[in-house]
Amino acid sequence: MEITVISVGKINSSWIQEGIQLFESRIKRYIKYSPIIIPDIRNSKSLSKETIKEEEGKLIMENLASSDIVVIMDEKGKEFTSRDFSEWIQKQMVGGRKRLVLVIGGPYGFSKAVADKADYKISLSKMTFTHEMAKLILTEQIYRAMTILRGEPYHHD
Repeated sequence: MEITVISVGKINSSWIQEGIQLFESRIKRYIKYSPIIIPDIRNSKSLSKETIKEEEGKLIMENLASSDIVVIMDEKGKEFTSRDFSEWIQKQMVGGRKRLVLVIGGPYGFSKAVADKADYKISLSKMTFTHEMAKLILTEQIYRAMTILRGEPYHHD
């Protein structure tokens, strides 16, 4: 299986980018992993929130295959402990589909098309994070899940 993280917007903070790169390099030791960055919508200040969501949604949908397991990060989604998240990932890995795609949307959420395509909604927290922080947290949790599945000492209960 491959894990792909699609995120809207570039990472501007160098320290967050360094953290993401660190965990991405570690994830690649365990599983095929690929990040996809959806660029910010140009001239967004003159567009409505719905138009921005629709434009971002089109770009997200271009990166999805019909066979993908699509997961959107949503504050109203299911919350997991790190151990439960690792078990959930393991179930997806043995489910026979080739790619698990985790999607971090823009500031206004997801278009209807992306929301309808989602197989799951997962919440990183009841709190709201910037897309940059969400990507760092999600990337670290994917790495943590891989170490839990391998019985490595990174995670402590």
